[in-house]
Amino acid sequence: MDTDDTLDETGGIAAQLARANGLLERMLAEVAKTPSTHAIFVDAGYLYAAAGRLAAGTEDRRAFDLDAEGLIDALIDKARTVFADSRLLRVYWYDGARRRIHTIEQQSIAELPDVKVRLGNLNANNQQKGVDSLIRGDLESLARHRAISDAALIGGDEDLVSAVEAAQGYGARVHLWGIEAPEGRNQAEPLLWEVDSQRTLDADFFKPFITRRPAVPYEGPTATPRPSREDVRFVGAQISAKWLSARGREALVGLLPGHPYLPGSVDQELLVEAERLLDYSLRGQSDLRRVLRDGFWEHLQKCY
Repeated sequence: MDTDDTLDETGGIAAQLARANGLLERMLAEVAKTPSTHAIFVDAGYLYAAAGRLAAGTEDRRAFDLDAEGLIDALIDKARTVFADSRLLRVYWYDGARRRIHTIEQQSIAELPDVKVRLGNLNANNQQKGVDSLIRGDLESLARHRAISDAALIGGDEDLVSAVEAAQGYGARVHLWGIEAPEGRNQAEPLLWEVDSQRTLDADFFKPFITRRPAVPYEGPTATPRPSREDVRFVGAQISAKWLSARGREALVGLLPGHPYLPGSVDQELLVEAERLLDYSLRGQSDLRRVLRDGFWEHLQKCY
């Protein structure tokens, strides 16, 4: 090969390298202009138990009210300060429900802007099933598609370790946000070891959003008089109308095959709301509870 050919070949290689470098520089410039994105992942079972114990003294979510909208706004504001140069994709709210049918509370959360409610099952012991796998699926998918660069994870279960590993494998950073424990820890150590950073939210953060429900007294000499069966039936129909308005006819169609039985979560909501409206405890009042359910079903069947 003569000198001219060698020079031509060298010049060609140099031109290719220059074009490749130019392309790489443009790609890096585009990446630099693209804002990073974060999402918040909330294991609601962990949140209710840990925050309830911290701010209301109980893990029983039936014993306190949670201002979910206010709390979610506070979490979004917190994320803005932590991820200052990042934009929010959305908040993912993971909870359990009988037959994966939204409760009234879960429906109201799902209607909030920038919030996605994902439901696992709730077994007979009110234990969540399938929530961890939902979290892992979303974390892994969003990280794989470069939809997020950072994830704030509010949870404590060791089963979430695989979700963290999956997201990190695609380059996302996972930041564990815990809830202050009155004593000991409420998050698994392997999970603490795996994440990129840790942060603890204290009682002052949650107290504005959690209100302990007053105990409903049992009937006694000074208690509210026992309501009539017709009063209880009317309240059952009233709650049924509210339930149907919140859920819609699709949920009604899913509920009808179970007649005369109600899913545990719906039955519990019916009881709690009826006691509030009647100002009377229905615990131990099996006859009135049957009338309450009859009123609930009668209204639904009229609307079907």
